[in-house]
Amino acid sequence: MGVVNVTPDSFSDGGEAFGVEAGLRHALALAEAGADVLDIGGESTRPGASAVSAEEEIARVCPLIAALARETDRPISIDTLKPQVARAAVAAGARMWNDVNGLRGVGALATAAELGCDVVIMHMQGAPQTMQAKPHYEDVVAEVAAFLTARAEAALAAGVAREAIWLDPGLGFGKTLAHNLALLAALPRFTGLGFPCLLGASRKRFIAAIDGADPEPRQRLGGSLAAAITAAEAGFAMVRVHDVAETRQALQVWAAIAQAREQ
Repeated sequence: MGVVNVTPDSFSDGGEAFGVEAGLRHALALAEAGADVLDIGGESTRPGASAVSAEEEIARVCPLIAALARETDRPISIDTLKPQVARAAVAAGARMWNDVNGLRGVGALATAAELGCDVVIMHMQGAPQTMQAKPHYEDVVAEVAAFLTARAEAALAAGVAREAIWLDPGLGFGKTLAHNLALLAALPRFTGLGFPCLLGASRKRFIAAIDGADPEPRQRLGGSLAAAITAAEAGFAMVRVHDVAETRQALQVWAAIAQAREQ
């Protein structure tokens, strides 16, 4: 899944793809590099980010989604926590809803069932504005797994098809470095929940915390690749990344080694 942030304030690319023309160029480049899904977001969810209105978010993402749907047959995902934005995005051509709020918004479950698209249910403790203030868990792996299970069951009860549900443990969303590492070490726990899983670790701050040099987000490729390979080894079905070509190459080499080991 290639990341396309149509925002002026994203943590990883600083508005590089802001605007329809820039966003379209960036998205098509990711598709050319091998992205299987293009994830379009119109509101930054980095720690401390300011919220935007549904109207502004729709104005940012829908023209790009419509243009992109005309240019490529790659599935398009809408990265939003607002049901009304998801509805507008699907009408414009999106086929997946990536919800960092885990379908907890007012009307979100009913909207997901109505749209009939794939939906990614992610775990987040708190809200983007405050989630990194003092995240706390008694057992982060057990609590995140329980949350994802409960939200998946709620989606099923609301009428969302089982085959449409994806799960994401939400690295960096209300988690300390220790929490993120515990989740990464326990990724097989999530693939055992019975749904395809997605991991979003690309360029995240915990990589800089481990590295110790506090590099800029673009300098976190090595850590991003390590996390992607860890996800693949755990059986995750997709990784959400900024550096598509490099990630595909890393995963292809990992897969080739794994195949050679079995021969």
